Amino acid sequence: MTISPISSTNSIYGKIASGTRIQTAADDAAGLAIANKLEREGNGMDVAASNIQDGIGVANIQDGALETMQDSLQRIRELSVKASNGLYGDSEKQMIQGEIDQLLQDIEQTAVGTQYNEKHLLDGSMADMYIASNPSAGEGMKIQMENATLKALGLEGYNVTGSFDIGDIDRAMEKINTARSNTGASTNAMEHAYNYNKGASEQLLASRSRIEDLDVPKAVSEQKQEKLMQDYRMAMLRRKMNDDSLVVKMFGNM
Repeated sequence: MTISPISSTNSIYGKIASGTRIQTAADDAAGLAIANKLEREGNGMDVAASNIQDGIGVANIQDGALETMQDSLQRIRELSVKASNGLYGDSEKQMIQGEIDQLLQDIEQTAVGTQYNEKHLLDGSMADMYIASNPSAGEGMKIQMENATLKALGLEGYNVTGSFDIGDIDRAMEKINTARSNTGASTNAMEHAYNYNKGASEQLLASRSRIEDLDVPKAVSEQKQEKLMQDYRMAMLRRKMNDDSLVVKMFGNM
C-alpha cells in the first residue's frame, strides 16, 4: 500500500511532537518488540528494587528494636553486679529488682510489639521473611526473623533477690549481638541487590531510549523536505489543472 504524502507528513509531525521514533508497529516492528521487552524487564527491576527497600525497612526496624534490648540488658547486668555486692541487704535488692523488672518488661513488650505491616518481627512467630529481589528468575532473599522474648533469651523469672547467675544476662546479650549481626548482614546484602537492580534498570531504560527516541534534528530536516515536496506537488497539480482548463476553453471557442 502506498502511503500518501499527507499521511507521511502527519506521521513526521506526530513523531516530532512525541519525541518517539516508533509510534506503531509499522514504524519498526522489530524495534518495537525489543523496546517492549526492555520495558518489561526494566519495570520488573524497579518493582524488585521497591521490594528490597521494604526489606531494608524491616531490617532497620528489627535492628533498632534489638539495640534497645541490648541497652536494657546492659543496664540489667550493671544492676546485677550491684546486687552481687554483699553491702546490700534485702530491701536494697528489692529496689534493684524493681528496676530490673521494668527493664525486663520493656524487653518483652519490644519483642511482642515490634511489627511491620502487622507482621511480628521478634516474637518467634515468623522464621524468616521472603523478599522478591530478582524479578527475572523469580528468586529472592530472606531476612531471618529473631525470637527475642524473655523465654527465648532465658531470662524469664530473672531475679536478683535470691540466687541468680549473671551468666544468664551475658548469654542473652550474646544472642542479641548475634541477631544484630544477622540483621546487619541481611541489610548489606539487600543494599547491594538494590544498587544492582537500580543500575540495571537505568541501563535498560537507556537501551530502550536508543531504540525508541527520535533523532529530532534529522526528523525536522525530513519534515521540511517532505513539506517542500508536498508544496511542489500541489504547485504542479494546480499548474496541470490550469493547463487542462485552458485546453478546454480553447476547444470550446472553436
